[in-house]
Amino acid sequence: MNLQGKTALVTAAAQGIGRASALALATAGARVIATDINAAALSELAHANIETRRLDVFDAQAVAALGGERIDILFNCAGVVHGGTILETSEEDLDFAWAFNVKAMTRLCRAVLPGMVERRDGAIINMASVASSVKGVPNRFAYSVTKAAVIGMTKAIAADFVADNIRVTAICPGTVDTPSLHERLSAGGDYEGARAAFIARQPIGRIGTPEEIADLVVFLAGATYTTGQVQIIDGGWTL
Repeated sequence: MNLQGKTALVTAAAQGIGRASALALATAGARVIATDINAAALSELAHANIETRRLDVFDAQAVAALGGERIDILFNCAGVVHGGTILETSEEDLDFAWAFNVKAMTRLCRAVLPGMVERRDGAIINMASVASSVKGVPNRFAYSVTKAAVIGMTKAIAADFVADNIRVTAICPGTVDTPSLHERLSAGGDYEGARAAFIARQPIGRIGTPEEIADLVVFLAGATYTTGQVQIIDGGWTL
């Protein structure tokens, strides 16, 4: 995929899927604005096509300011994972998950869409999950609720702006080997046991890599006849 001449904005680019995607988009020729709240970790992203910026996706003013720049591709990667059932999820946790996984993405879409509409070209890729309306997953209530909302948001924006040649898609990964996953595996006190359980539920026999998700991000960034679709990449978990 050749993305020469395109500018891509990536959130949560300091690590994991966001980082791999920023590098993959840059390698495909795009000028990448790699953002994260962790400026120190961002500084380790070394590529001629990558500009790093600290961005707090909760800062409405900072996000709105991005509307003054040309953004051809938006990869909404930032989000948070909460554990627990509905009975174990506090109002505060649910509010935070909604603010991070849904409202922050909405804010970024709202910022870049006017420019895309004016140019009659643009790609928005939203990070969802198979733990959503795709599949019921135990102990992921707040996460599943908000990622299901991301799928709904994706389809709504796609329907509203398809005539303006704006393509909006959602990526639904299964289990991916990221720093966030390692934190969750360690939280229960039995890292190896938890990791084995995660691998066991993957029919392909392993968990995914950030680079595999990044390959799909690059494809969707350049896919000019695909919109409103939920792209599942989960090693067969939902078979």
